[in-house]
Amino acid sequence: MTQPPRGSAAPPPGPAVPGPPAAPPRSAPVPAQRPGGAPAAPPPPRRRTAFAEGVDRLRAAAVTEPGRLRIIGALLAVLVVAFGAVTAWQMNERAAAADDVLSRSQPLSSAAAGIYRSLAEANTAASSGFLAGGQETEDSRTRYDKGIRAAAEGLVTAAANSEPKSPAARTIGELNRLLPEYKGLVERARTYNRQGFPVGGAYLRYANEKMQKEMLPAAEDLYTKENQRLSADYGDAEPYPWAAIALGLVLLAALAWAQHRHYRRTNRVLNHGLVAATAASAIVLVWLVVGHGVARAHLTDSYEHGVRSLNALNEARIASLKARGNENLTLVSRGAETTKADGRTYDSYDLAFGKNMDALGTALAEAGRLADDKAGAQPVAAANRDMTEWKKRHASAREQDENGNYQQALDLVIGGDGATAECFDGVDAALATALGHEKAEFERAAGDGLDAMGYLPQGAGVLAALGAAGALIGIGRRLSEYR
Repeated sequence: MTQPPRGSAAPPPGPAVPGPPAAPPRSAPVPAQRPGGAPAAPPPPRRRTAFAEGVDRLRAAAVTEPGRLRIIGALLAVLVVAFGAVTAWQMNERAAAADDVLSRSQPLSSAAAGIYRSLAEANTAASSGFLAGGQETEDSRTRYDKGIRAAAEGLVTAAANSEPKSPAARTIGELNRLLPEYKGLVERARTYNRQGFPVGGAYLRYANEKMQKEMLPAAEDLYTKENQRLSADYGDAEPYPWAAIALGLVLLAALAWAQHRHYRRTNRVLNHGLVAATAASAIVLVWLVVGHGVARAHLTDSYEHGVRSLNALNEARIASLKARGNENLTLVSRGAETTKADGRTYDSYDLAFGKNMDALGTALAEAGRLADDKAGAQPVAAANRDMTEWKKRHASAREQDENGNYQQALDLVIGGDGATAECFDGVDAALATALGHEKAEFERAAGDGLDAMGYLPQGAGVLAALGAAGALIGIGRRLSEYR
């Protein structure tokens, strides 16, 4: 009988079951090899960014009271500085725009109106001198020379203050080109008129056509552009500095919260540094609101009772000059220029005279409505009275001319007592007085508006620096208690 080997257990009865296959032995990982057979160094650990480390430090500091105080102090200081910077920036822009209104755009607008008025005055004086015949009066010659010289000087000033290649610069260049041409036509008209040649009247009408259809429209376009620049400067100076006001309110709320937190944690009512920061910020905010409000009120007054009055008076004076020129040309042309309207034939210059007088009446009514004191209303009323008398005398002159009494009509227009020239001179002198008064009113109101914003940008910067220092000192005193 066969015995099993000693030391081994006998297998259980039954059929033999094959076991699982043996796993092959694991081999150790082969280390990476450098060139030359040396093992490679492990990759360096990934370094964190400075921002991530800063965030971690901030989180760690935020869980401690000293850390929270440092964060609050930094935020308050940043808010104070930001409030001062935004206030200084916005008010500096508005102060610069107000200064432009006073010293640049309104004077240029008046200069553009002066160019228009000087051209119209020269044209009127040329026609008046022509009516006097070969013996041109010294007054008409002086007025013509004064108008031409004033227009040329105004163009030089406007060119010096306009942007190169701008629409205004192109308009000025066109007027500089047309002015010598106009002067040449007037001189030819004078020369032929002294010699008694009728062709002189044709040259004067051609000069007037160049003035009315080319030069005055160009001057009016320049005046419109300068008025648009003036309106843009007002639009930059008047809006409220909402960004600075909102930031100031946020800052005061943050300072109040910080002091309330300080009181709840320490039972101390006041923190001198935070109180100083609050006072400085409140002063800047009140100064900002009140100062800009006062400036805005003065600027609005300067526009409503200064600029608008000046515009109305300039329109009235230009209308009176054009009316006078057309009245003279009615006698110069002697019916050579006619226009049909409503089935009837009218003298072109007399029809234009009626339209100019209507424009004069409209402008005087507007100027009277805008006049806010006796000194401004009186010259406008005087101009209205002279305009009414002018219409009556003009009607008499036209009646004489239409009846063939040319010399009587001429005397009623350019003669002495009782002539329309007296009425025109009265209107022009009254409007010049009103313009001087309204200009002074504008300068006073606009100057007060500019003064109300004076030193606000600088003051806001200084007080903001003091406020930031106060906030940091106040938080620093609280931090010193933890040391």
